[in-house]
Amino acid sequence: MELYQLRAFATVAETGQLTRAARRLHLSQPALSAQIKALEEELGQVLFERTPGGMTLTPAGRGLQDSIGQVLAAADTLKARAQALRHDVVARLRIGTVSDPDFIRVGPLLNIAVARFPHLEIELHNVFSGAALDQVQSGALDASFYFGAIAHANVKGLALREMVYRIAAPADWAERIRGADWPAIAAMPWILTPPTSTHHALVEAMLGEHGLSATKQAEADNESVIANLVRAGVGLSLLREELALAMQEEGQVVIWAPAGLVTKLWFIYSTDRVRDPAIAAVLKLLRELWRLPADDSDVKLLVGAPAAAMP
Repeated sequence: MELYQLRAFATVAETGQLTRAARRLHLSQPALSAQIKALEEELGQVLFERTPGGMTLTPAGRGLQDSIGQVLAAADTLKARAQALRHDVVARLRIGTVSDPDFIRVGPLLNIAVARFPHLEIELHNVFSGAALDQVQSGALDASFYFGAIAHANVKGLALREMVYRIAAPADWAERIRGADWPAIAAMPWILTPPTSTHHALVEAMLGEHGLSATKQAEADNESVIANLVRAGVGLSLLREELALAMQEEGQVVIWAPAGLVTKLWFIYSTDRVRDPAIAAVLKLLRELWRLPADDSDVKLLVGAPAAAMP
């Protein structure tokens, strides 16, 4: 049986007349009569009796009326849900996170994503920035936060903000670093990150400009751990300027003033996913969250320099 036949039954039962029912359904009376007859034949029941006053339900018709109403209600619900999904995004995204979650605003992003796109499932994976780039290229991640700028023709990025890094040393090293030159700084104990990290590449590039390399004392894979080790006196390292300044204000570290690196925080994704509705949805939310232009003027291939030294 067809839904239009059930709707014809319900309309005739409600109006009690073929004429009114046909007008409401935008059908001719013969066409409506044919639909009712076809439904009766399929169900094997006579559903209506013709009377001088119109059409009345038979006992069989009354017995089926509620069930037919439920079927039609379910069909209407299904249709409404399907229409709603046209404006929703039904997908699962694996997104890489780097740095401090508060700094990259992961919490607010998920809050508005849940409210705006309730069927967009987001999985967060904490990764090194350099590894994030590789995993976006390979498809292991659908997208990722990323800092730095490396030429990759198949990766696009939405620039979120500038990031500044400063060299921070333990607070009791204040006299030790005052007046120190680049060779002296490079020779001091350093807390580095694994080679796959953009942080590691920034340190290498910064010291490499002076023909130097860092003296590795320890390795850590987490910004908060690095900050803790600097505070504990293990060595110096690159820290985000906001974090370094806050720790210096509290007397936990000292900043070596001559050095600073400027790079960018990005949200990256494969060029193959440019038209992906889920990626487009997240980009829209990020633009709102970071108050960025609504067009693509801030979306670029990652072809810039790795980082720039502060003047």
